[in-house]
Amino acid sequence: MSASLESLIARAEGLLARLEAVLPHAATAPDWSASTAFRYRKRAGSASIDPVRHVSGIRLDDIREVEGQKERLVRNTAQFVAGRSANNALLTGARGTGKSSLIKACLNEFSTQGLRLIEVDKSDLVDLPDIVDLVAERPERFIVFCDDLSFDEGEPGYKALKSILDGSVSAATANVLIYATSNRRHLLPEYMKENLTYQHTEDGEVHPGEVIEEKISLSERFGLWVSFYPFSQEEYLVIVAQWLRSFGTDERAIADARQESLVWALERGSRSGRVAYQFARDYAGRRAEGKA
Repeated sequence: MSASLESLIARAEGLLARLEAVLPHAATAPDWSASTAFRYRKRAGSASIDPVRHVSGIRLDDIREVEGQKERLVRNTAQFVAGRSANNALLTGARGTGKSSLIKACLNEFSTQGLRLIEVDKSDLVDLPDIVDLVAERPERFIVFCDDLSFDEGEPGYKALKSILDGSVSAATANVLIYATSNRRHLLPEYMKENLTYQHTEDGEVHPGEVIEEKISLSERFGLWVSFYPFSQEEYLVIVAQWLRSFGTDERAIADARQESLVWALERGSRSGRVAYQFARDYAGRRAEGKA
């Protein structure tokens, strides 16, 4: 082989090596023992599944005033972990009422039984079939978690999620469930003009038009719907008290905090569980400063 040919081959190999370094790469399996929760990330076209180093420690007992919703999701998750049939779940409703926290608490409740969680942004849902394939042979049970999920018209992740939930050749395996939270029940924006597409039959039945049918077709693929509602004042106060106790606040101080917590909620324009938690952190922190 001539020296010029050897030089040309070496240059070509070097070029290929540099190209491989910048071309997109599919995600490889992480160290599954590194954490109970993982995050699917995509940078410059290359994907990775990274362990979450500091997993939220929230427990089921920390979540109050949503007992019915808690019971339904815990039962579904227990069935899944036990290897029995279970449903993909869509948690919808008022903001700050504990939708995401409940899923994280389920992870902590069942992680010792092999439950794992992979958080995926909606922009990366197009890669959902690849994620499912990656964990298909694992002994653990995986929840693919999509937080605050909603779509605009024509987003690619919409069709990918729709296909994996139901009707695709590449369906989710028995060790994968999808849990999603959203403030929109049907995950897509709804407009007043769409109500005009409803059809009324002679016998009084009402049938939605094609636009409405398409918008509800994704959410109805979730077998379990769990709805959350705004808290009343008393429910809000119960949640405030729960969080204050978790920060070590005594009962007398909790009673004294009642009026202040209501003012806090009024200023924030919400009596959500998130607002209750934020007030408790502030109040407990100020009391701790006073005792220092």
